[in-house]
Amino acid sequence: MQLRIFLGALWWAFTCLAACQKKRSIHASRLATESAPQDPRSKVVAPKVFIITMFPPEADPWLKNSGNPNGIGSLLDMNITIPGASPLFPQAHCLASGTVCLMTIGEGEINAASTMTALLLSHLFDLTKTYFLITGIAGVNPNHGTLSDVAFAKYAVQIGLQYEFDAREVPGDWRTGYVPLGAKHPDLYPTSLYGTEVFELNANLRDAAYDFAVGAAMNDSGISVDYRQNYNTATAGSASRFKAALRTPGVIKGDVVTSDVYFSGTLLGESIEKFVTLITNGSAVYTMTAQEDNATLNSLLRAAMLDLVDFSRVIIMRGAADFDRPYPGSSCLDNLFGIKQGAFDPSIRNLYTSGMMVVRGILGEWEGRYERGVEAKNYIGDLWGNLGGKPDFGPGRQHSDNPVQERGLDGDTDSETRNHSILEWVGYKSLVRGLAFNTLSLGMVLILN
Repeated sequence: MQLRIFLGALWWAFTCLAACQKKRSIHASRLATESAPQDPRSKVVAPKVFIITMFPPEADPWLKNSGNPNGIGSLLDMNITIPGASPLFPQAHCLASGTVCLMTIGEGEINAASTMTALLLSHLFDLTKTYFLITGIAGVNPNHGTLSDVAFAKYAVQIGLQYEFDAREVPGDWRTGYVPLGAKHPDLYPTSLYGTEVFELNANLRDAAYDFAVGAAMNDSGISVDYRQNYNTATAGSASRFKAALRTPGVIKGDVVTSDVYFSGTLLGESIEKFVTLITNGSAVYTMTAQEDNATLNSLLRAAMLDLVDFSRVIIMRGAADFDRPYPGSSCLDNLFGIKQGAFDPSIRNLYTSGMMVVRGILGEWEGRYERGVEAKNYIGDLWGNLGGKPDFGPGRQHSDNPVQERGLDGDTDSETRNHSILEWVGYKSLVRGLAFNTLSLGMVLILN
């Protein structure tokens, strides 16, 4: 059975490659015609830092502060149209030297993955030594951060890959309607994995970026100062439950979750905390919530599998624009719709000021340290180990007694014939998917060339 699937995948991959080659001359001619008026497209740009934002408010400070004496110059000096990028944000913006560029990739997982893939496969850039600074606003968990914080992440966790039941119809002992795929209870490890659930980044680079940014002057608002006090649950006999939420904004270390669903609520927040702990075997700490990072990282990881980028050179920096859950006594509707928290503008400014410290730090130490790269001492990559090494999260670790089962065409996940260990399935699926993806990517390279 496995041999038949493998041979089928092999046939599909080579068929795809042949089709891509057949259409190569047509697409190449079209792209050449489209790109002819732009001088930047006649050369390959090799950025040292590529700033990735999701929508205009995150990009505007970088694009509108070219006259800032503490800045890096104008990112509008060179504008390069990327075939396949978002129609709303079709261009990458770069310094005249090409050393720093910025791209807005769009909001949500599909937009992020599509634009990042177009950028990475465009061959308009040499990205082999580029540091990617992914920077955008987020919601914040009041147990670990506060409004206008800037957090640097080591882990990104995709929380949307779960079953969902109407919370009004779940058993009485459940506190959530979300159940990991393949499991039959919210507290059980998923037995059906897609591979994008968790990404781990270079901890040494995360720490270096944190060290650059920690000295940045942080912005705040009077509205946020007052709003934070709602989370003060201290009594005469106990400290506040949300101690982190009460402080002034700062630069912190904390992990990010990814979901297209913009959620609000205490029970949802607590269920996400538990899922993050479960899926990472207690390694990650849910601090920020956003809509794109796992999608962006998956595009980068696939490009790294083709030696187009270095996955150890990726930084995630998120700014806290609002709390993910209401303060005690308030409602989840008020938290999202009814009450101004005052952190949108300060979080945007804090991302820029902190991010500028990171960019200037990398540029300032390029020859001495960053050109050769920051060695990762921890595992980096996805749940399947596609970049090599062994993930320190996922089944096969603390949950080795709960094997992953491949879902068949008949939907049967309980058959003895499918009860394989995670290592067997990971290796087999990686081989088939890697072969198919690499062949498809080669075809796309041929098209875009």
